[in-house]
Amino acid sequence: MNNQPTLPLLHPGDPFPPISKSWPPGSPAPGLIAVGGALDVATLRNAYASTIFPWFSAGEPILWWSPDPRMVLKVSDFRLHHSLRKTLHRFVGDARSEVRFDSAFHQVIGACARIPRHGQSGTWIGPKMRSAYQALYEAGGAHSVETWIDGQLVAGLYCVSVGRALFGESMFTDVTDGSKIALSALVAWCRHHGVPLIDCQQNTHHLASLGAHEISRLEFAERVAVLAKEPSPEWKFEPIYWDELVLSAQNPQ
Repeated sequence: MNNQPTLPLLHPGDPFPPISKSWPPGSPAPGLIAVGGALDVATLRNAYASTIFPWFSAGEPILWWSPDPRMVLKVSDFRLHHSLRKTLHRFVGDARSEVRFDSAFHQVIGACARIPRHGQSGTWIGPKMRSAYQALYEAGGAHSVETWIDGQLVAGLYCVSVGRALFGESMFTDVTDGSKIALSALVAWCRHHGVPLIDCQQNTHHLASLGAHEISRLEFAERVAVLAKEPSPEWKFEPIYWDELVLSAQNPQ
């Protein structure tokens, strides 16, 4: 008897199946929920609001995922380790260094495309994905957080926002701790604007060391359903946010 779970084939404009229909743990691809469809702005927004995201490699069709459990970083749990705190103090005190939002999205996603996804040997941010998220950025639904030193982009990350729900996608760095500075800036912004958590999608040791942990998909979906209906804060970084982070973040030694 074949117990292989089925996989719906989507056509552009089709609704996503309920997330409860995603492939379960122990299946060939836990969290996989559908194949096909499109990567237009409306579809991406609907997907993220439903806790679904695309992830596929070159030569594959569009694959959609909603894993259970879900790795998230509650910004109140962010661990500002002693070494990172020292790095931030140096960065903030250096007039040549700054964080920018949304000034170089294309360059950030291009740099992220060089980095293999956790557990894979090749990039997953192919031309289709880059074009899709560039369009989402231009529509105000994707954002970049950038680390600049001496007028050069040295690190950054990009993410998706739906209302006050925030979904991290990928990061890169060309300098030590550069992506941690970008993530710290995003956490500081979140804390200032009352954005409670950042979706991290997959469980990695690096994210766990910064305070991220797994929650059930049901809990995550309930949180997103509420946050997605709230207005999105202004995507602008102010240096005063650093002070709020240092005063409020956990500080393990």
